[in-house]
Amino acid sequence: MKTNEIKKLFQTFENIVCEYNGIECWSARELQKVLGYTQWRNFLGIIDKAKESGMNSGENVSYHFADVSKMVTIGSGAEKSIDDILLTRYACYLIAQNGDSRKEEIAFAQNYFAIQTRRAELIEERILDYERVKARIKLAETEKIFSEVLYEHGVDDKGFAIIRSKGDQALFQLSTIQLKRKMEIPENRPVADFLPTVSIKAKDFAAAMTTENVQIKNLSGISKIEKEHIDNNFGVRKLMIERGFFPENLPPAEDVKKVERRLNSEEKKLLKNNKNKK
Repeated sequence: MKTNEIKKLFQTFENIVCEYNGIECWSARELQKVLGYTQWRNFLGIIDKAKESGMNSGENVSYHFADVSKMVTIGSGAEKSIDDILLTRYACYLIAQNGDSRKEEIAFAQNYFAIQTRRAELIEERILDYERVKARIKLAETEKIFSEVLYEHGVDDKGFAIIRSKGDQALFQLSTIQLKRKMEIPENRPVADFLPTVSIKAKDFAAAMTTENVQIKNLSGISKIEKEHIDNNFGVRKLMIERGFFPENLPPAEDVKKVERRLNSEEKKLLKNNKNKK
């Protein structure tokens, strides 16, 4: 997500915040619009899931989701009363967590409502961390499927490790050992845990292509699959270089496990702070 997009979304969310009995809250009707839901009934389904999540966490749902009504102007200029729900920050966070994180508005909301200090810079930083953690999880899922497909095509765990290592060497032009030394990565940790987001996604793309082609071309054995994986990583590398990225020269990133723990800690603080306000 680009900086200008984050700032625009930040201002949109800031514009709909209100105060009710001294509590920071958001109108569900307003939130529905900024999260990209066109139908109120569809958004109510997300709210119901959020309420269930809150109940499972031992929260007082009625405190976080307050049923109210509001007057709106209809086409004739007359007014009518419609149902609405006033949502605490925690309620909004639960709604975002139960939404489709592939939507930029939802991904932004997940981070916006998890941050207590409302500053665009902090939210942007958290979104970058969040996207990197998501990319790392996605790579792990892709490599699991990759491994399973290779096993079905005559490659054992040792062969998979060799093929994956050869792919990395094609992508970074360095062996795994050389790359770890250059990036000062502990020997017992996966390289991917210290790669920047773009490199994690590059590995994911190459592994996904190899997995697909192994099945389409019905490749079997280490040598054929190894060549396929090397070719795909070379192809990804070429694309990155054309766009100004030399994978081996990108600086290492913070240990993704630490980043994930920090994000989880912030979410726990959000829950704790909401409990303390009661």
